Amino acid sequence: MLNYNFPTHWPSADELPDSDETPVDNELQELIPGLLKAILLILWAERMDWFFCIDMGLYHHPEKPPIVPDAFLSLGVQRFSREELRPSYAVWEEKVMPIFVLEVVSPTYRQEYTDKLEEYQRLGVLYYVIYSSSRRDRPHLEVHKLVNGKYELQPGNPVWMPEIGLGIGCERGNYSGVTREWLYWYDADGKRYLTPEEQVKESALRAQQESLRAQQEAQRADRLAERLRELGIDPDNIS
Repeated sequence: MLNYNFPTHWPSADELPDSDETPVDNELQELIPGLLKAILLILWAERMDWFFCIDMGLYHHPEKPPIVPDAFLSLGVQRFSREELRPSYAVWEEKVMPIFVLEVVSPTYRQEYTDKLEEYQRLGVLYYVIYSSSRRDRPHLEVHKLVNGKYELQPGNPVWMPEIGLGIGCERGNYSGVTREWLYWYDADGKRYLTPEEQVKESALRAQQESLRAQQEAQRADRLAERLRELGIDPDNIS
C-alpha cells in the first residue's frame, strides 16, 4: 500500500484521459505482454487480487501526464473494479503502485534505459523489466529490482521474483502462429508455465492417452474373458 496522503478532491479515473493517442511502435509491443496476460488469466484464474494491464495510462499525479508502460502488474487490488472495467489506473484511487512494469524496446528508442528507468525508480516500482530482442551488446531481457531506492540488475534467465510469486524469462516458442523468442512466466524451480494453446494441446493429448489406456484395458479384459470361457469358466459369474 502507498503511504502517500492523497487529497480527496483529486480526479477519479473516469475524469482522466484514458489514452495519450500514441500508437504502439510495432506488433510485438502488443503480443509480448498479451502472452503474459493470457498465461496469468489461466494461472491466477481463481485470484481476484491482481490487475495486469497493457498500454494503459498510469496516473501517479493529477497534474502530470500519465506514464503508459507496455504492461504493468499490481497486486492487492481488485481485479475488476466494476462492470465497465478500468479506463485508466490512478494510484491515488487504487492506493497501490504497480509492483511490475514491462517495457518492450522498439526500433524507435523511447528512453527505456534512461528517463523511464529513473521515473519508475522514483515512483517505487519494485521490478522494472526491459525486453529488447534486437540488442547484441547486452542480454535481451533485463530485470531491474529496486534495492534501497536504486535499481539493481538481476542476473539469470529466468529471474525469480519472490514478492510476486513468479519468475520471468525469455526463450524461443510459438505464439499466435509466430515462432520466435517470447517472454514467459516461470515457477520457483525455473519451469516455464504453459501458454493457453499449449495447455489445450496438453489436455487433448492427456485425453487421447486416457482413451487409449481405456481401450487397452478393455481389450485385455476381453482377452481374459475369452480365455476363461475356453477353460469352461463363465467370466460373468465370477464374484
